[in-house]
Amino acid sequence: MAIPTLDVFQVIGDPSRRKMLLLLCEDRLTINSLADHFDMSRPAVSKHVKILNNAGFIAIEDSGRERYCSLKKDGFEELKTWISYFDQFWGAKLKKLESLMDDTKLPN
Repeated sequence: MAIPTLDVFQVIGDPSRRKMLLLLCEDRLTINSLADHFDMSRPAVSKHVKILNNAGFIAIEDSGRERYCSLKKDGFEELKTWISYFDQFWGAKLKKLESLMDDTKLPN
């Protein structure tokens, strides 16, 4: 079965994938170790892992018979770039509002 290509918000929109990312903040984990934290089949966990990998949120490294997952910056960088645009947008709007409020202050 083909793994769908999702944008970063679709990827992090799933609660199970967000929990996987949080678990991987602690340390790299095998896919089996990740699966132990979820009430779903191992193939379902593998599908989520593939989605996270395709989106650049995690890397998968084969070590012997195990496959280890660890966090990767790429997906987070894309997310950060998108959010920073709106940080700048709202920062500029609030600066204009502050300036307007300063200009319209009533004299004491």
